[in-house]
Amino acid sequence: MPRRPTRGRGSMIARPLTFAPFSRSLAHLHSTHMPKHQMLGSKVPGSPSNNKGGAVVKKILKEKNEQSESSEEEEFGGDVQADFAFFDPKPDDFHGVKILLHSYLDNTEWDLSGFVDLILEQTTVGTVVKIEDDEDNGLFSVVSALNLGRYKDHKCIAELKEFLLKHCLEKNIKGDLRVLLGEQAHNVGLLVSRRVVNLPPQLLPPLYDALCDEISWATEDEPTEELRNSFRFNSYVLVSKIYKHKNADKKNRLSSDSEEAIIYVNPEDEIFHKLSLWSFNFPFHAEQVTAHEVSSNCAYLE
Repeated sequence: MPRRPTRGRGSMIARPLTFAPFSRSLAHLHSTHMPKHQMLGSKVPGSPSNNKGGAVVKKILKEKNEQSESSEEEEFGGDVQADFAFFDPKPDDFHGVKILLHSYLDNTEWDLSGFVDLILEQTTVGTVVKIEDDEDNGLFSVVSALNLGRYKDHKCIAELKEFLLKHCLEKNIKGDLRVLLGEQAHNVGLLVSRRVVNLPPQLLPPLYDALCDEISWATEDEPTEELRNSFRFNSYVLVSKIYKHKNADKKNRLSSDSEEAIIYVNPEDEIFHKLSLWSFNFPFHAEQVTAHEVSSNCAYLE
């Protein structure tokens, strides 16, 4: 299905209300650090394999050469420029997306390959970020929104729902979660967002703007009414990773004001958390750190 033409940032397109405060907050956080010539739009139309030049940002990485005595390090020191671009997901992205999502449900054995396939098959809504003209075809980010009702018969979605219900130990939330993943699932979008930690923050507002545009366009342009309705989300579920201080839940809290109770791996997750109607945390065992416990946060946004 061909893309709609790229729209300017000032267009009056109707966006899902869930993302409006988020986009404004995120844009405000990074606008002071983003030159005007780097203000990006959505993906350009065209086939996924030939999609070039859409939403490109140049990132200058200052590499500190601490061991300047080495001639080899001096040779490769300095500025490194990378042109990041947005692309439609395609089958060749399978391994890159799978790597980004390898710990999505912690160490659980589940149908991750099937989950990646769903993301790649949904080309009208979803974005991957790569370095433009990179022969290695490496992926730096993936963003998509999957209808939990539309894909309810897929093994990976059934296992994901089972995982979340199993790990939700808060009784006042578990009932709402069960309804959300069950009878209301046809109106619920699973917001999937994973990226490398050093992705340029300037990419975040246009990346989520692109997702909002695509969801809105899909409600009008999909070939059947059933497909169009599958993108009319009333709410979203987001699973994200956080670092929670081991003393955060104790009465004396933290030993000093400089210690944060929660550290968000991705800054936008804090905004999503504040916008959510409810959320719950559960331990994350794929990695461990000393001062903080690694947890996953499941947030419900409406």
